[in-house]
Amino acid sequence: MLGLLFLWLRQPPLVGFIAAGVALGPTGAGLISSSENVAVLAEIGVVVLLFFIGMELSVRAFILSLRQALVVMFGQLLAGMVLAAGIAGLTSASSSETIILGFIIAISSTVVAMKMLEEMGVLRGEAGRIAVGVLIAQDIAVVPMLIFVSSLGGEAIDYRVVGIKMAVALGLLGGLLWWFGRHTKLRVPFAERVEDKIEILALGALALCFTASAISGVAGLSPAYGAFLAGIVVGNSTLRSRIIPVIEPIQSVLLVVFFLSIGLLIDLDFIASRIWQVLLVSLFVIAAKTVLNIFLLRRTGSGAQTALVAGLSMAQIGEFSFVLSSAGYAAGALGYDLFRLSIAVSAVSLLVSPLWVNVMHRLENMAAESLGTYRQALAIAYAHELHEVSRGRDALARCVNWARVRYRAVRVAFDQRRQSRDADESR
Repeated sequence: MLGLLFLWLRQPPLVGFIAAGVALGPTGAGLISSSENVAVLAEIGVVVLLFFIGMELSVRAFILSLRQALVVMFGQLLAGMVLAAGIAGLTSASSSETIILGFIIAISSTVVAMKMLEEMGVLRGEAGRIAVGVLIAQDIAVVPMLIFVSSLGGEAIDYRVVGIKMAVALGLLGGLLWWFGRHTKLRVPFAERVEDKIEILALGALALCFTASAISGVAGLSPAYGAFLAGIVVGNSTLRSRIIPVIEPIQSVLLVVFFLSIGLLIDLDFIASRIWQVLLVSLFVIAAKTVLNIFLLRRTGSGAQTALVAGLSMAQIGEFSFVLSSAGYAAGALGYDLFRLSIAVSAVSLLVSPLWVNVMHRLENMAAESLGTYRQALAIAYAHELHEVSRGRDALARCVNWARVRYRAVRVAFDQRRQSRDADESR
């Protein structure tokens, strides 16, 4: 119901799903006292989400924007580490916790950003193409991040093993991108016989997804990584156009469960006890990511309007940050208080995403304007509000001036009366 309510309000329904999880969770109404069963479904949702992202990935288009996407993504990661170091200084976090916090801050929400860009009608435009390229690069980077985070829990980290795992993961991914960037679609055997069989397509695609996920997990890599590779293979096959409509409803249901589980993880008691800390850290991270995204996109060749829209769309902390937080906490590398803080900050950044949608809608009609600075862009976007503020300021000035005149009149009348009384007394 909350998802429908937010949809009716023209806001991303996933915010309603998170709110529903908070309301139903242990610190809310308490109708769901344990999130373990929901967490299992949420993990399946993450696997299917990466499988679907892999299917949707246009290898050729991604390769064209690869340089800019990688530069922006690594810039975000570096800035995330700097911000995490600042937060660690305030919370006395360990080096492992600082690394995990840096990963969490750097990741943006693919689902939220693409939804905002789609609602603006710019998802297929330049801003959408660039933003999606960066988001896909982040999603790919999540895989080695998960591998590294899962290795931080032990007393002694074997960096050689971690390096080998990451090298294998990046090598397989790079090989697939290189192959499909140079060759035509992969022909599936007996494709003509199964292309109209919906149940066969659905079961076959999910079987490939979970098989690749299981193999990747057993090999010591992330299960989500195997699902992503399987998605790339399916997305570059001759059955892609048939499988996507079949898998999309399943992916949507599991995605709802995933965001519901995020709400269940939010500890309202913790937020209430540290409300100012959560709000200040959330606003600081969102503002810093916005400025950084615009700066990096401008430095890599994007125009002012494109950088502004794409940068705003990636300002929030993403859904995979919850996965990284949970992986770090499960491995013992992230303390319970920092785990709850990271969940709270990530959730707040997603919950305020409708405000960013509003900002982006205001900026949508500015493409034709000749904008010299971002201050000018924001002045145009909020011209009505600035006019109202100006009117209010003028009205306040008139009130102050009227009060000042009345005060002076009263003061003069009082002085005259006092002088008259003093004159009478002297007589």
